[in-house]
Amino acid sequence: MIFTPTGLPGSYVIEPVPFSDERGWFARTYCKEEFRQIGHEAEWVQMNHSFTREKGTIRGMHYQLPPFSEIKLLRCIAGAVLDVIIDIRQDSAHFLQWVAVELSAENKKMMYIPAGFAHGFQTLTDNCELVYHHSQFYTPGREGGIHYADPKVNISWALPLTNISERDKQHPFLDATFKGI
Repeated sequence: MIFTPTGLPGSYVIEPVPFSDERGWFARTYCKEEFRQIGHEAEWVQMNHSFTREKGTIRGMHYQLPPFSEIKLLRCIAGAVLDVIIDIRQDSAHFLQWVAVELSAENKKMMYIPAGFAHGFQTLTDNCELVYHHSQFYTPGREGGIHYADPKVNISWALPLTNISERDKQHPFLDATFKGI
């Protein structure tokens, strides 16, 4: 696997190195020893799979509050998404900076997101599927969100917005009281 830092400390774009032959291809998507080299020691305790029907849909920007902050590893296995992370670590020199990376079934790239980041994505095609690994269990009542159109963050979404859940529409805009997590 090739680990490329995103510019936000602790986050990486990971590219599997497929072995191909006449049958197709095979690639490793996780290896404890290789992930240890980027400082990952946490156990993956939960895996989720999402399906999003419509191109242009936004999901996010979500995070869990301490002590339930989580590390995530995401991979797109059908379609393509613009995957977005925001650094919300209160003491970070990159506070409220964001990075966006295209993840697709075709490019096989994965996003490694450390604790202390908000995460979301926009579908670039119809019928997108993502697989997520989490280092913490989902904890109701301990989640947070940032509005997808918050001007303090100013995310440049790739496409016109087509579908956003009521929950995501209700995420707050950041104000002076938001100090991060």
